[in-house]
Amino acid sequence: MTSLARPVIAATAVVSEEAIVGPATKVWHFAQIREGARVGAECNVGKGVYIGAKVVVGDRCKIENNASLFEGLTVEDAVFIGPHVVFTNDRLPRATNPDGTLQTAADWTMGRTTVRRGASIGASAVIVPDIEIGRYAMIGAGAVVTRDVPAHALVVGNPARQIGWICVCGRERSADAPREGEELRCTRCKSLVGAAASARKEGTSR
Repeated sequence: MTSLARPVIAATAVVSEEAIVGPATKVWHFAQIREGARVGAECNVGKGVYIGAKVVVGDRCKIENNASLFEGLTVEDAVFIGPHVVFTNDRLPRATNPDGTLQTAADWTMGRTTVRRGASIGASAVIVPDIEIGRYAMIGAGAVVTRDVPAHALVVGNPARQIGWICVCGRERSADAPREGEELRCTRCKSLVGAAASARKEGTSR
């Protein structure tokens, strides 16, 4: 097995010495990755992306320009995060306390959000904290997500509402929900899986 290349980090990116960036990941200009954050292998972190302290990002994720991933977020493998997406972490935001003093970390409760494998978040979507976005769910551009999104659900709008179910490759909608643990696969999904399996078989037989 060939080992993956070292990460490529642009000179203008700011990556904490306490952050971990996986092999073959690319971090583009003016991105910032804070202390304690972990970004997996073969990811693409676009221009101007902010990844907060202790955020976890899995392998082969695409994070497009100017997305903001604030502390309290966990992103599993193969997730797409579109440009200007914001993951918030405070449901009751205030700058000051009732006595007028500036709030500190002790004065608010950080929310936590999880994005499961293969989900896609469209451009400029806003994700309110303390929710879970299921496997292969798809969030439409500009949506404001305020509650959990089931696996394979297609949601749009403000507040986001479900309008259907979407397959693994994201090309076809389904009228039927997946059974628990099932993956919705259209003809194209199945053909791509079959082609990949054939290629692996040929590679091992040589």
